[in-house]
Amino acid sequence: MVAVREVVFDLFRSQGMDTIFGNPGSTELTMLRDYPDDFRYVLGLEESAVVGLADGYAQATGRTAVVNLHTAAGVGNAMGALLNARANRTPLLVIAGQQVRAMMTVGALLTNTDPTVLPRPAVKWAFEPPRAQDVPLALMRALHLARAEPRGPVFVSLPLDDLDADLTAQEADDAQALARRTVITAAGTDEHAIRSLATKLAAARNPVMITGAGVDLGGAWADAVEVADQYGLPVWATPFEGRCGFPEDHPHFRGFLPPAIGPVAEALAGHDLVLVAGGPVFRYYHDLPGPYLPPDCEVVLLTADLDHAARAPVGRAIVADLRHSLRALRAAARTGPPTRPRTLPTPRPLPPTPPSASPMSVDTLFATLARTAPPDTLWINESLSNLAAFHDHIRISQPNSYWFTAGGGLGFGLPAAVGARLGAPTRPVVAVIGDGSMHYSITALWTAAEYAVPVTVVVVTNKEYGILKSVADTTGVDKVPGLDLHGIDIRAIAGGYGLRSHLATDPTDLADLVAAATAPGADAPTLIEVPVAPAADQ
Repeated sequence: MVAVREVVFDLFRSQGMDTIFGNPGSTELTMLRDYPDDFRYVLGLEESAVVGLADGYAQATGRTAVVNLHTAAGVGNAMGALLNARANRTPLLVIAGQQVRAMMTVGALLTNTDPTVLPRPAVKWAFEPPRAQDVPLALMRALHLARAEPRGPVFVSLPLDDLDADLTAQEADDAQALARRTVITAAGTDEHAIRSLATKLAAARNPVMITGAGVDLGGAWADAVEVADQYGLPVWATPFEGRCGFPEDHPHFRGFLPPAIGPVAEALAGHDLVLVAGGPVFRYYHDLPGPYLPPDCEVVLLTADLDHAARAPVGRAIVADLRHSLRALRAAARTGPPTRPRTLPTPRPLPPTPPSASPMSVDTLFATLARTAPPDTLWINESLSNLAAFHDHIRISQPNSYWFTAGGGLGFGLPAAVGARLGAPTRPVVAVIGDGSMHYSITALWTAAEYAVPVTVVVVTNKEYGILKSVADTTGVDKVPGLDLHGIDIRAIAGGYGLRSHLATDPTDLADLVAAATAPGADAPTLIEVPVAPAADQ
């Protein structure tokens, strides 16, 4: 006889999953009993931070990460982070403990009364096995679904007595067979549709390309560049996406589309054909109405995400593997009609040298980071009011080098940075976090210190929720309370969690601190606070 718990860990081993992120409670103790020596347990002090840690780790490694939460209360605490992970398309296997089966009907303490309903719609699939013997199959089913495109988190509720249950020899053999199963998803593309699109691109008077996070997630970065070069396309990026889909230092790159319906149509004025690759049509935020497109303009979307295709308000969509589709489009350019001559885009100018000021301007901050951080830095940004300045100075030029909170909820950046450095221990990770955003998942600082994760956290301190002030100004909303932050000593808080912390008030100090924190021999996390002028004063 073999216990379900032992089979579960064998399944995880077979999938290369040797790390569990969690914050345990009494309903998780049976799973963690006699924890195997070849597994690592990464403790987070609150469930949203736990999910953020796993999110960063899964994105950095490219593998599904295991998250262990505490029954209904833990899932409730984690919901915002799970919504971000769903938007980030991060594969997570989320396991939550449940009361013993014999006690559920009487509603004993810690019973999750609706275990499959509670995590929705933040997960792709939610399930509670009807029997202890079904736990292995449920977990493997969840793993296959998490990895399927578009990838995302899945959820399995496990009654605490299930892990101690014994399996018969046949049931154990069946579980071992599960570990040998593979699911291959090979989505080709419609060759006729691609040839038709190639003909349209070649004949268009003034076509344009828009790239989204799906380009980076699908490993199609180089293919998107080739398509832009072959067809002479200027390239915009979708705003507020979790990744960059095109090199920002490329001469064809124009910047980020505005996140509103009317302004998008204005930005695309003069174009007769829009090719969207790996992003939605389009990503909106502010309520600034208008036409979806300029007159006489057509949109074609290439995506692996059926939801993006289904919800687009205009245009045609081809749902298929994005890398395959872009490569087919490149091939069609070589055999199809010649591309109509057109003027190549003018390279985006470099920003001017920021003037010296006290407190430091955000332009000075990001210009200093751009010239100081190593070329292979993974940047994680959660300083929302400073996104434009960030991308003006720090021009992402390599795939998998920039992450953002795609779900719109704060609290992703800090734990994701810690998880990313755990998953990619030789790559420098710099998280740029606003002083307001820091406190949504501040406990991730303890995890960074406890596990000696050499992540660099740059806290942009302007003592306000700058993004909300900007939105209020844009939408004409006056006299909004609760947007100013006073009396917070982030360096004292970081010290309490065990971090080295520093104050940088001029570019020279900042450059020295960042260089030391990101050096190859760094062996501990570093927090650098940088006071900057409020957005209204810059």
